[in-house]
Order: sequence, then C-alpha cells, then structure tokens
Amino acid sequence: MKVLTEKILSQSAYTADIDVPLEKVDIADWLFTLPEAEYLRCCPPDHIGSGVTMTDDGRRMVINVEMIGTGLVIQHYVAEEATASYCRMNSISDVFTPVGRTQVNVIWELIAESIEGGRTRYTNRVTSHPTDVFMDFLAEHGQTFEQAAVARQEAGGDHNRRETPLFAASIARRAIAKAAAK
Repeated sequence: MKVLTEKILSQSAYTADIDVPLEKVDIADWLFTLPEAEYLRCCPPDHIGSGVTMTDDGRRMVINVEMIGTGLVIQHYVAEEATASYCRMNSISDVFTPVGRTQVNVIWELIAESIEGGRTRYTNRVTSHPTDVFMDFLAEHGQTFEQAAVARQEAGGDHNRRETPLFAASIARRAIAKAAAK
C-alpha cells in the first residue's frame, strides 16, 4: 500500500487553553496511560474504544475506534515522536463505510505550548492522506477524490472541533492529579 502524501484528504487543527503550566503537562504520559473510559468521555458518542499496545518492533502504539461521519474508523497510531509537549502519531486507518472497507493515512499531532499566565495551549491537529487503496475504492464506487475530501473535511473537522476541548480538559486533570500525588 502506498500513502499519497502529496494529497490531503482532510486537515484540521483546534486549540483549547488549560489552567495548568506547561511544565506540569505530559502529553505522552497522558496518551499512553489514558483509560478507555476517559477516552470515551472525550468525544461522546463518537469514541467507541481505545487501547495501548506495541508494534512488533517495540514502538508504542495507540488503537482508537471511533465514528467519523458515517465511517467506523479503526486507527492504528504508531508513535513517531512522543514527548511531554509533542506527540506525532501515524496511522494506516481502516475505514468501514456504508459501501465497504478502505484505508487512509492519518497523522495526529498533539501539541502543548506555554501561554501567558502560567497556562498551556493544547492543539489537536489531524491530517489525513489518501492511500492507493482509498483511491481505488473511490473509483470502484464512482466517487471523485474532491467529493470524498469535502465529506471527510466536514466530518473530520467537526469531530476534531468537539474532541479538542475535551482532550485538553482530560490532559489538565491528569496533570493536576499527578502533581497532587507527589
């Protein structure tokens, strides 16, 4: 399978500010210890399930199952970079649509930056690229890339808009709980 990185299927980035200083935030710790019930609270009813695992070669991995628009998406996010203030996760995601199954590439970036007043700005950036399998799927079903991109942008953008403030609040709760436990 080939990822068509020169094409963007959808892209969105939303931010939310939290009342926790950056030095107390650890996005990688939050992401790789996130209980499934907390994941479900971060975008109801879209979030269906999650888990943490490893690739065969030992890289950290997060599996997310969610509805984005009319597609059931199973994301196999492999950590390309995972630090306290930045995580870049890369997935070949399975998408189950009303007319069949296909695959897309999703890059999920979780970013924490210090802002005035000892606060942190969280950015949730999601970029989707088509795969050759996805392009074949579109051709088989008489849909153009442009049509698919419009639909994915609308559904993915809406999903990201709703989950970003809930992820930020969850990250803040984790940071406050860890600070209190010390």
